Amino acid sequence: MKNEIEYFAGMDVQLKRGCCYYILDNNKKFISSGWIEENISQSFKKLFSELTDNDPRKVAIGIDSPRMPIKNFRKRSFDKKTNKWIDDKVKRFGRECEVIIKSYNIANPQWTRTFEESPDWMKLGYFIFESLKYFPFVYEVFPSASYRMLENENVSYELCLNNFDAGVKDMLDASVAAITVFEFIKGRGCEVGGEDGLGTIILPRKIEEWMKR
Repeated sequence: MKNEIEYFAGMDVQLKRGCCYYILDNNKKFISSGWIEENISQSFKKLFSELTDNDPRKVAIGIDSPRMPIKNFRKRSFDKKTNKWIDDKVKRFGRECEVIIKSYNIANPQWTRTFEESPDWMKLGYFIFESLKYFPFVYEVFPSASYRMLENENVSYELCLNNFDAGVKDMLDASVAAITVFEFIKGRGCEVGGEDGLGTIILPRKIEEWMKR
């Protein structure tokens, strides 16, 4: 099914200015970008439905936000030397996908909390993921990790400055989310976490290969 994907979309989730998005095609050319400020979850569903002519298999979407809240505290830690999980007496926030990224010093996650304790922007992210559940290729991304992994990789894509003025860093993160999904779909990335049932995060490079650089 992945060979049917024609578009690669990235989304930055935040509240102050609404959420921004950036869309590339299969040749890494710019398609569109913009900001959504009202009825955000359903507006994104409408945007991607129109983009794909109601064929959800045509788009892969990367969202810079946790997919879901935790229900209980995390009770184990990750040992990167042995590549194994270790039972931990200390109860902690965060999902296992975030722990792996932190363990390898790829980036510093904003640890996911319970729904009640989550900041409003995280709650919005949960609702966006839920609204897009019928799209088969919706991923959680972490642009801060992508920036680090793609350093000196000479990765390029068409960057259009339309709609950047409202929030330069936000729109840049959205564009990096889009190229992260592209790199993952093309087989150059990896997916971490998931054993806790709380979702995964995709990365633009395989950790083992990145560590050898």
